[in-house]
Amino acid sequence: MNPAIYVALVIALSVGAQWLGWRLRLPALLFLLVVGFALGQFVSPDEVFGRDLLFAGVNLCVAIILFEGALSLKLRQVRDLGRPIVRLCTVTVAVSWVLISLAARLLGFDLRVALLLGAILVVTGPTVINPILRQLRPTRRVSGLLRWEGIIVDPLGAILALLVYQGVTSIEGASLWRELGRLGLTVVVALAVAIPVGLGLTAMLRRHLIPDFLQGVVFVGVALGTVVGSDLILEESGLLAVTALGVLIANRPGIELDRVLEFKENLQVLLVGALFVMLAGRVTPAEIADVAPIGLVFVAVLVLIVRPLSVQLGLAGTETSRQERILMSFMAPRGIVAASITAVLALQFSQAAQTVRSQAEAVMDGDPQRGRALMAFTERLAGMSGQVDRLVPLVFLVIVCTVAIYGLGIGRLAERLGLASASPRGVMFAGSPAWAIDAAVALRDLGVATMFVTRRSYDLDAVRAAGLRCEAADFLSEYAVDEMDLSGIASMVAVTPDDNVNSIGSVHYRRALGRSNVFGLRRTDEGEDGDSTTGTVSALKALTAFEPALEHAELERRWRAGARAHRVRIGETMSWERFRRLVPDSVAMFVVRPSSTMVATPSMAAPRNGDVVVYLGEALPDVVEEGPLTRR
Repeated sequence: MNPAIYVALVIALSVGAQWLGWRLRLPALLFLLVVGFALGQFVSPDEVFGRDLLFAGVNLCVAIILFEGALSLKLRQVRDLGRPIVRLCTVTVAVSWVLISLAARLLGFDLRVALLLGAILVVTGPTVINPILRQLRPTRRVSGLLRWEGIIVDPLGAILALLVYQGVTSIEGASLWRELGRLGLTVVVALAVAIPVGLGLTAMLRRHLIPDFLQGVVFVGVALGTVVGSDLILEESGLLAVTALGVLIANRPGIELDRVLEFKENLQVLLVGALFVMLAGRVTPAEIADVAPIGLVFVAVLVLIVRPLSVQLGLAGTETSRQERILMSFMAPRGIVAASITAVLALQFSQAAQTVRSQAEAVMDGDPQRGRALMAFTERLAGMSGQVDRLVPLVFLVIVCTVAIYGLGIGRLAERLGLASASPRGVMFAGSPAWAIDAAVALRDLGVATMFVTRRSYDLDAVRAAGLRCEAADFLSEYAVDEMDLSGIASMVAVTPDDNVNSIGSVHYRRALGRSNVFGLRRTDEGEDGDSTTGTVSALKALTAFEPALEHAELERRWRAGARAHRVRIGETMSWERFRRLVPDSVAMFVVRPSSTMVATPSMAAPRNGDVVVYLGEALPDVVEEGPLTRR
């Protein structure tokens, strides 16, 4: 197939698969793998690109993905989680490696192959963790632990797998001290490359030497240069170097990264989808079926024994709660790094066996003793080669199963542990006018979580007096935007009296909640439709809240005139049209359903039977009261 056609097809299918996953609220990775397996029946990426070009591209794409993830790691976010993170990235990794290797050995793999598989599968990774966290939205502590573990352990796992591979394929055999020395050297080289590059790049940003429109592509270019340069100095140090580079840049003061993060987030979505489709296309259904019997047992051991035991041992004695440790014990999906490492090492293993055989034949005449030793070593490699080839479909089976198990089941577990909501439907209010507090009380009585963000002491007192959750912070502060615990929150309504603050806030919270879930009040300077001299620029606009849309001053006036928050259930005896006739001056604020809470908007569809509408206005006449939720 023409490479251009293949690339276009892969991108189109990967984007479609990810959209379908979002639409169905299912892990998009499952659809990507299905698409990849199906496409692979017609054309293999090896045939289109050749193995060398394919895996070179995979390595660079993985580097960009890790760099993008590292740019989101703020040290201040985990100031209270330093010890648990260190333990997760050391003790948990070591225990996982030992247990996974032991499980693979018991299932019949050669010890050296089992150690290699264990090293590969210690990784989790941002490509699968982040989408689950985005949908689940757990507490800040759990989210921070999982993000740091996924991003930091990925390059460490890749290095560990390479060290094991080098020990397995070295005729001198493996030596603990030699491998530890290689690991230490890898860390030193990675930091030696990352630190000066990071300091230089941030210095250029501070001096405005990189224009805004070039920031995204410059960061990508620097990341690629870092991984390649580090690999040239010491093989496979590049992923650790580019991860360290991202963490360094993210934590340098005075650096604005919004443009870079937005560009790289979009790029990551494209790269992850394409990589999974192409790598899955290299695996046939027959290969999956061949490893399925032992593979399913292996997955069960990983999920039920290895991960829980390694997390419990790793986090024992730390400040994490029992609920947090339980949730962490059942959250370790494998992703693109595991898939790419396995594919690359399987290919290199086959090439290493051929290289050693060629060396043996070349020296046989001149040095028969060394030739025989090399030939014997070649036979050992050949004996392992068949098992190494089976690692690729086995790891893909692990990816499919762990993503399905954790992606589909983690929400209910997190909800039962009180660390997240399987279907978040809470509302955050930026600002705390009296009418918003009244509406929040009505929402709370319907079982909807609410949260207020304000910094004025008398506003905080009013919110607390109503028994509502509040955060004492400016909702545009760095803490509120980056670190505030949004577990259970699905949407935000900016209700401050300052239209500009509301508009700016809508921009900042889009990344956390999504553009379709961020709302603001009608601006006082909104002007007429099509009037460009008075209307606000669209990039600073949130969706307009409430029906009808009113300015802050008008809502305050109505509150002072006696309007209060009430709720009405829409049904056969109280249709939406009848409600509007009975209370014509009411302001519909929220529409509550069993699984969601919608902010009312001027363009919303009429609420359907069973919906409960929270509105600001007069109470319904007593003559139409029907049921406990019809009028309040």
